[in-house]
Amino acid sequence: MKLLEETLRSIEPADPEFRRRAETRILNFAMPPWALGRLLDLAVDLAGITRRETPPVARKRIVLMAGDHGIVEEGVCPQPSSITAQAVRNFVRGGGGIGVLTREAGAELTVADFGVDDDLSDLVRAGVLVDCKVARGTANFSRGPAMSREQAVAALENGIRLARELAPETDLFGTGEMGIGNTSPSSAIIAVLSGVDVRSVVGPGAGLAASRLDHKAEVIRRGIECNKPDPADGIDLLAKVGGFEIGGIAGLILGAASLRKPVLIDGFISSAGALIAATLSPAARDSMILAHGSAEPGHRIMAATLGKKPLLDLGMRLGEGTGAALAMHLADAAVALLREMDSFEHADVSREGLQ
Repeated sequence: MKLLEETLRSIEPADPEFRRRAETRILNFAMPPWALGRLLDLAVDLAGITRRETPPVARKRIVLMAGDHGIVEEGVCPQPSSITAQAVRNFVRGGGGIGVLTREAGAELTVADFGVDDDLSDLVRAGVLVDCKVARGTANFSRGPAMSREQAVAALENGIRLARELAPETDLFGTGEMGIGNTSPSSAIIAVLSGVDVRSVVGPGAGLAASRLDHKAEVIRRGIECNKPDPADGIDLLAKVGGFEIGGIAGLILGAASLRKPVLIDGFISSAGALIAATLSPAARDSMILAHGSAEPGHRIMAATLGKKPLLDLGMRLGEGTGAALAMHLADAAVALLREMDSFEHADVSREGLQ
């Protein structure tokens, strides 16, 4: 708990002076005012987060966190939990969508086990998997808490440690996850925080049939009613209906925010982690950049609750950090504009007629 408390105390909002400097510079670009739209908004955000006029983003890293979920036994997901460990083994070999898109973005991929229900110690020994395991999967939150409060804190602090360890070699973080069944705790988190009906934030996840969505919503609703998580207490919310990898994502965001490192938030599950982080530290929101809009129906409510607008909207729902990896290209472009774009004076272009 000491590490978490220390981290929360050290998080500050983005610097308004560096945001102002970036805005002033952009308004002197040799083009109509703000003609590159949200790409320029991103440049200002990065300047404010990093306190740099030319924000560093060259060293990019996706951190993919994995964990299993006891709620799967309620039939809320068509796949068995064993798929989580199989996918992790594929990821560390460079496979999966995230392997392709991370390489394409010129980024590194770090895979961490926060709660996979399998023995992955061989991968840890091989140096291709980071051991952050809290337990072998959460409990079934439709029948009681997903984890203890102590386990929730452990997940958060393991995420903070991961951010601290990777920060010296990372300018820009992106979040990713793998965990069969993890759309259910994510739906529960946004339902509790927003107060909307559970059914409106429940989607197919990894391919649940439409005929089973009402059942999934009822299981999640039962879990919320059974546990009565406190929406004002991020630790309680995580412990009652969350997941170990969701706690890890929240911890990574908090750790990065405390170090003035921007974090590209991936889709539905990563946004659940972002919501936990924002509940614990409202100032941490300033370090979050929402990479893309997930096809999961609850993600729009998540974005609104976070006060964020996704950079991309491609109808994606794979997770893994794939949306964050794509958004890294936009971060590169935004910073290149700050670094290289001509001013009116340098380009010898008139401002005449511009408003």
